Amino acid sequence: MLSLSDVQNRLRDAIVEDATGGILPLLVGGRDPAKRLAVHRRHYNASLARALLDKFPAVTWLTGASFMTEAARAFVHQHPPTAPCIAEYGERFPGFLANRLGAERIPYLRSFAELEWHLGHVAIAIDGPPLAVTAFADIEASALPDIRLTLQPGLRYTHAAWPIDDLIKLYLNETNPDRYVFEPASVHLEIRGARGDFRIERLDPANFVFRRALAEGQTIGTAAEQALESDAAFDPGRALTTLVADGLATAFAQSSQGTGA
Repeated sequence: MLSLSDVQNRLRDAIVEDATGGILPLLVGGRDPAKRLAVHRRHYNASLARALLDKFPAVTWLTGASFMTEAARAFVHQHPPTAPCIAEYGERFPGFLANRLGAERIPYLRSFAELEWHLGHVAIAIDGPPLAVTAFADIEASALPDIRLTLQPGLRYTHAAWPIDDLIKLYLNETNPDRYVFEPASVHLEIRGARGDFRIERLDPANFVFRRALAEGQTIGTAAEQALESDAAFDPGRALTTLVADGLATAFAQSSQGTGA
């Protein structure tokens, strides 16, 4: 007698990997279990492919529906979900797209797809109460480098060798110019969103390095050092004040002694 987990694993293998030999003898109550199972497999593949296409409408606009549909179907087959939350499914899709036949004609495809992935996530974030600049009033200047900040959940940072922010604005604004010149240009982007809204801002390289390092959990001191390597004229104090004044920080932790706010 097979256990419930064994039956579930066999059913999963049949639907995801087309390994039907272990499950067909268990499908009773109909004339053709193989055909009934095929219905579930088609629904599974079509549902996941549709979920991917729904997350990347701008990429579909850029590449064409045929390219994206074929890519989505292939991705679903090669990379089935590994977690129950379908909202997180597709993070690896931009890299997958960039390796598809035909993607070589769009050298910025991966960066563009990653930008759209970020937009979809930040737009559903919910802002936390921002820190006030006065939150640091009682902290000794010598202690600031060891502080870690918690930034708003709807923040993402990405760098691209093409002005992908301009390109996605064409899609969002439904603009169809007669002629559009798109040339390489390094951009450092801050993507912020909450409650269905978002915006994309370009940062100078040093501030980008500083904010991205903070978002990754680095201390203020480490983030400042990395930014100074990018630009010796970088002002850490001004950058920190601006970040807090913009409402991007929600809490801080002083070394390993706990949360300060």
